Amino acid sequence: MHTVVLLLIFCFTCLFSAAQAQPQAGNPPAQPQQQSGPGNAGQAPAATITRSVDVVNVVFTVTNDDGKFVRDLTWSQFRVLDNNKPPQEITSFEAQTNLPLRVGLLIDASNSIRERFKFEQQAATEFLQQTVKPEADRALVLAFDEQYELIQDFTNDIDKLSAGLHKISPGGSTALWDAIYYTCREKLMKEGTTNPVRRVIVLITDGNDTQSHVYRQEAIDMAQRAEVSIYTVSTSLGFTHGDGDHNLKLLADSTGGQAFFPAKLDDVADAFVHIQRELRSQYAISYKPENFLPNGQFHSISIKTVHGGYKVRAKKGYWARKQ
Repeated sequence: MHTVVLLLIFCFTCLFSAAQAQPQAGNPPAQPQQQSGPGNAGQAPAATITRSVDVVNVVFTVTNDDGKFVRDLTWSQFRVLDNNKPPQEITSFEAQTNLPLRVGLLIDASNSIRERFKFEQQAATEFLQQTVKPEADRALVLAFDEQYELIQDFTNDIDKLSAGLHKISPGGSTALWDAIYYTCREKLMKEGTTNPVRRVIVLITDGNDTQSHVYRQEAIDMAQRAEVSIYTVSTSLGFTHGDGDHNLKLLADSTGGQAFFPAKLDDVADAFVHIQRELRSQYAISYKPENFLPNGQFHSISIKTVHGGYKVRAKKGYWARKQ
């Protein structure tokens, strides 16, 4: 009796193993996972080894000798270097004149800009009204003195953004680096989307910091990690403040933005108009770096046109991910 039972168990086990070895109807045998691509959508075979492929995204502006935007160039008219090496592959290139925007409008509400605050408030309101397209764009308003305060979180509602701007009143010292660091790390970097967007900070300040807990370079590094371009509008109005002017230019140059130094109040509005036009007149390129290593190191980026006469403005580099 025991022998019969054991024989039945042995036969059942053999049949079960044979069934497992054969593919069932409609389910082909698992194949090694291929590199992600349009033809492999939906494939998720089990027990495979995958390799992460890193793609670098860069949005940049091209101007001629007269400072006018150049919008009709093709990818073959550019030369890209990543750590002084050509990319392994250019994966995409577009003239992104209508790239959706994610804008952080940062307003210095410290005592140093009290006399000019209302005019700058109005100019910023007009900028948002002219720039934010409700069907595609989102913006936030953040004020900072000795602390930063999120006045209006991301929204496409222009009325809410304008109302937020008019809630701000100046007073206190200046925590500029803290405000940039927070906006990049906690807001712009986390503003998720499945499509390419343009992440931007528009910063209105004299460029002086007296109260931050993070350093200037930490704020710049975080902007680069979050792929944020910073456009600065000085509130000094023709007065020379060496450190402040230097800070504003460094912020812009390091992130692919631009620094504006209005000589009078009317020039503040002109600066906002220029920023608005530039944000709709840019290129976007994506590429795979040659011999990429996930070591957390900084990579320099250089983008130039094949023929001279054009100026390319882009971020100076990016931080590689860590393993």
